[in-house]
Amino acid sequence: MIQCDTIMKNYNVGGVETRALKGVTLRIEDGEFVAVMGTSGSGKSTLLNIIGGMDTATSGTYFYDDCEVTALSGVPLHLFRKDKISFVFQNFALIKQYTVWENVEIPLLARRIGAKERKKRIAEALYKVGIYEQKDKLPIHISGGQQQRCAIARAIVSKTPVILADEPTGALDAKNTDEIMDLFESINREGTTIMVVTHDLSVAQRCGRIIRIEDGLVAEDSI
Repeated sequence: MIQCDTIMKNYNVGGVETRALKGVTLRIEDGEFVAVMGTSGSGKSTLLNIIGGMDTATSGTYFYDDCEVTALSGVPLHLFRKDKISFVFQNFALIKQYTVWENVEIPLLARRIGAKERKKRIAEALYKVGIYEQKDKLPIHISGGQQQRCAIARAIVSKTPVILADEPTGALDAKNTDEIMDLFESINREGTTIMVVTHDLSVAQRCGRIIRIEDGLVAEDSI
């Protein structure tokens, strides 16, 4: 369960302070499939990064189950990210000199998973997303849709309970967008909590709940 209470985030750039989040309060239950929508600069990606432990709140509290994430730093925060959260990005964030297989392997190496278990998990993930046959190719030699499938395989291979996806279909055409959302729906049905930041209403409508962020606040919640 994710519980955010009055989350605020200020940035200071060149002496100018910007309030990205102005007091966001929300609760997301285990196993939900949530879309976060809002205009550019509304604070939706900032919120996602705070939930994922990639950014810190200026004030407010964020609990994941009984763990106060806003109180973590250093090694405990790193372990939280490693054990609980996986990310999927719009630009795929694949390492271009690594094969599909090697890209998916990265989080397992970070977790010091043994070679036999790594091989099993990677194969399962690549079959699940439908690109096992591309396993020995470099990202440049596969399509954009296949690159995003690789990024999703990398996210699910660690079996974290939460996947955070920031505009995961933003670089894809309509056909690939539908196929990626089919994948997310399948992963969610297996119990994974998924949050998707998107500008695309058709993508948001595939989720079970839509949260709209405007000017750093929750403007609407379809719960």
